[in-house]
Amino acid sequence: MIAIFLQAAAGPEGSMMPTMIMMGLMFVGFYFLMIRPQMKKSKQEKSFQETLKVGSRVVTTSGMHGRIAQIQEDGVVIETLSGKLKFEKAAISREFTQQRFPDTAVEEKK
Repeated sequence: MIAIFLQAAAGPEGSMMPTMIMMGLMFVGFYFLMIRPQMKKSKQEKSFQETLKVGSRVVTTSGMHGRIAQIQEDGVVIETLSGKLKFEKAAISREFTQQRFPDTAVEEKK
């Protein structure tokens, strides 16, 4: 790849247009393969954290399972088997109610 750039810069009759097009295509590729999916995932996590409800069973990013006991401005209190622990909302990874307990998830929606 570097050899192509050096050859384009060394040749006096060669134009920089193919090099610029190649760099543009590389940027577009990075956008669609790396940047856009990360932005989409970030939006999903943010909307999930805003829709947390008391009583939902959740899993934290560290793998701790529990039920949301309280939702506060600066965090969430999760009730586990060992007691109540306070976490940041960003530490909540995913909801576990519907996956593991489908019967109670249906009852809570009604």
